[in-house]
Amino acid sequence: MDEHDWLVERFEAERPQLQAMAYRMLGSLPEAQDAVQESWLHLVRTDRSTVSNPGAWLSRAVTRICLDMLRARRSRREESLEASFPGSITREPSGSDPEQEAELADSVGLALLVVLDQLAPAERLAYVLHDIFAVPFDEIAPLVERSEAAARQLASRARRRVRGRAHMQDADLTTSREVVEAFLTAARTGNFDALLAVLDPDVVLRRDPRAVPAGIAGELHGAAAVAKQFVGRAQATQPVLVNGSVGVVVAPYGRLLSVLDLSIRGGKITAITTISDPARLRQVHLAVLDD
Repeated sequence: MDEHDWLVERFEAERPQLQAMAYRMLGSLPEAQDAVQESWLHLVRTDRSTVSNPGAWLSRAVTRICLDMLRARRSRREESLEASFPGSITREPSGSDPEQEAELADSVGLALLVVLDQLAPAERLAYVLHDIFAVPFDEIAPLVERSEAAARQLASRARRRVRGRAHMQDADLTTSREVVEAFLTAARTGNFDALLAVLDPDVVLRRDPRAVPAGIAGELHGAAAVAKQFVGRAQATQPVLVNGSVGVVVAPYGRLLSVLDLSIRGGKITAITTISDPARLRQVHLAVLDD
């Protein structure tokens, strides 16, 4: 086996791990695939005498490429979030297999991908590398261009954002989560009666004004009317902490489209406020619910 064939074999052996890392850093399968492929191009152009461990070298290269991509993404104007909820979600990621990306997003966790996307690039990389892939901080520090102590602080800040803090007692948190999960299950499976069971008879649905077509009421009242808006839907949803209370993100392929801010009392949902305006979404604090 010549040197090139050996290098190709090593790269293909590392590709699944590299892609897993890049996907969590970028939250986009096509971008992750591009980052991994670019790392290969960097490798073949590099003096191989300086590469003692191709796997470690490729991991560092992918991380730096992802950091550059995240920084470029933040410097551009944020992509418009064009969707409303409740409703059918049809937008697909470009340049990839939608089914493959949907499965990957589900396996990682829609909520985690959404929360990671709210982090600064260096925070996101420090958290992903250390907390998910167990990379030591002395190796992370040069990749994020910080000292080892600063890299620890980046990961710590990211960890606090990801985990968040509930405003409610553990018992109330557990009850609220059970209600929300029952609501989403009923919505996904199209079980109208089960939806009615978790909605207060006088529940109010307040739609985001940006998402309401002309002539459609901004508010709906009553369990039956509200249930009709959700039955058979909510396929790309997951419970999260929304400003410290249990709510829902709508995030097909891990792209945040809207948030459901829920009010729950006595084991019933009493109000649902949808948030889909980008400016408002940026002001919402989201965190992952502990398993």
